Amino acid sequence: MKRNIKMIGFDLDGTLLNSNKEISDYTRDVMREAVEQGVIILPATGRPLTGIPKPVMALPGIRYAVTANGARVVDVQEDKVLHEALLPYEKGKELLEIFAKYDTYREVYYEGFGYATADMVERIEEYMPIKPMIEYMRTTRRRVPDVEAMFHEKKMAVDKLQALFRDTETRDLAMKEVKEKVQGAAVTSALGNNIEANGEDAQKGIALLKLGEILGIKKDEIMAFGDGSNDMDMIRRVGFGVAMENGIDEIKEAADYITVTNDEHGVAKAIEKFVLR
Repeated sequence: MKRNIKMIGFDLDGTLLNSNKEISDYTRDVMREAVEQGVIILPATGRPLTGIPKPVMALPGIRYAVTANGARVVDVQEDKVLHEALLPYEKGKELLEIFAKYDTYREVYYEGFGYATADMVERIEEYMPIKPMIEYMRTTRRRVPDVEAMFHEKKMAVDKLQALFRDTETRDLAMKEVKEKVQGAAVTSALGNNIEANGEDAQKGIALLKLGEILGIKKDEIMAFGDGSNDMDMIRRVGFGVAMENGIDEIKEAADYITVTNDEHGVAKAIEKFVLR
């Protein structure tokens, strides 16, 4: 059944992008058709703005982006921040202190850029087993001598903090500690072995609805795609939430519809089914 959809937000990793971190020609063609039909399409990602792949930003009609799990909504054409929900410095300090107790790769996002300690970026494969993700992180992160020292020198609110762990067991221990000790932060995990921390109002769903308000688009006219826990908010909040078959069980239970996997053009297939005339 076709739906009256005017805006589509899509996660990237595990959702729009296939396992090789690429967009298929089929998906690109479907996106073009949606834009020609007047639909606004945009990435809604945990990545910083500078971490969104060029082929995604080159999709026809891309003007807006929800980044860092909803910490920023950006008009990329005008280079303008339309909405932000940052993590205060003091909360970030609490979280980094916990992350530093474990064997972790740590990074901080400021104003659309991801920062990490230089020697840790060179050893990223110790914490990240996925080769395309290793390449993505090495080519997009700004290297600094000591990311914690930079954080404490700036004393600024951040878009997002991320820690990568060597294994999920250690990640689970750290996540338990974070939830017990830190209040007022949104904490999720988009990968099998990471923790992402944002300001408590930094949610992809809140960001999509805020952009909808700005553009005069109603909640019921917004569609969203996701696969991980950091996508849960937008799947639940928007008018029509679509989970990927390769997504976690919780997001599939919360979704209005489950499409096929990211390697089977799941985003494009659902847009064809519910949006295209």
